[in-house]
Amino acid sequence: MPANAGALGSFIRDRRDQTTPESVGLPVGVRRRAPGLRRSELATLAGISVEYLVRIEQGRDRHPSPQVLRAIGDALRLDAAAHEHLRTLAMASSGQCVGPYSSGRDVRPGARALVEQFEPGVAVLTNRLGDLLAHTSTFDMLARPLGMLDHAEPNLTAYAFLHPRAREAFPDWARLADDLVANLYRGPNPAAARMMIEAMSDQAGPEFTDRLSRHDPPHGGVWRWRHPDAGELRFDVEELELPAADNQQIQVLMPADDATAESLDAMRRRRSGALRAV
Repeated sequence: MPANAGALGSFIRDRRDQTTPESVGLPVGVRRRAPGLRRSELATLAGISVEYLVRIEQGRDRHPSPQVLRAIGDALRLDAAAHEHLRTLAMASSGQCVGPYSSGRDVRPGARALVEQFEPGVAVLTNRLGDLLAHTSTFDMLARPLGMLDHAEPNLTAYAFLHPRAREAFPDWARLADDLVANLYRGPNPAAARMMIEAMSDQAGPEFTDRLSRHDPPHGGVWRWRHPDAGELRFDVEELELPAADNQQIQVLMPADDATAESLDAMRRRRSGALRAV
C-alpha cells in the first residue's frame, strides 16, 4: 500500500467539513450537527453516488478519474492551487510517482550555471524534499548566519523542524512548515519521499506528523526572514521549474519592499568592503 494511501480521502473530508452549505448555494437547515457539508450533499453536487464518495474518503478507492476529481473540486469550490493539490494527492494515494523517478539531488552543470546568472540576487536551487543544492552568494550571505547551511547536505525541511534557530529565523514559521510538508507529496520519487517522511516523523514528532495528516495545499505569499544583521526581510518568491527529468526548482527571492532592498544592498556593500580589506 502507498505510504500516502489516505491522503486524498483525508483532504476531501477536511475540505467537506470546512465548506458551509450557504457557500455552495444550499440551505443551512435546522438539524445540522456540524457546519460542513454532508456526504450526500457533496455527492449530489459532484454528480457521484454517496457510496463512491465514502470509498474515496475512506481510502478504499484510490483511483478516481480526472473527471471525478474535477467534479469534487468544483463542488468544494476549490481554487486552482487547491485543484492541483487534489490531483497531486490522488497520484500520491494511488502510488503513482508524482514526478520523474530521479534522485532529485544531481545538479546538471547547466542548472548550476543558470543559478549563477541570478547573481547578485537571492536564488536557490532546491527540490520538493527541501534539499538546498546550489545557491547564489547573496543567498549564502542570508542563510549561513542562521545555521541553514551548517550541514554538508543542507535541507530546509530538516532545518525548519529540527534547528533551534528556525522559529526565530522565520517569523511565519507555522506557515512555512505547512508548505514544506505539503511539498513532500511531490518529492523526486516515492522512495525518497518515504524515507524523508519516516525520518522527520521520528525526529520532529507531532509538529510534523500532524501537518502530514492534514494534507493542506501550500500557502505561498510573502516569505519573511529575521536576519541577525539585517533584521526583518520580506521576499516575494518566484519558482522556476527545471526540465521534468531534473525534478528541481529554482526559487528566486525578490525584495517585497524598499526596506528589504536597502538592507540587501547594505549587506552586499559590507561584504564587498570586507573582501577588499582581506
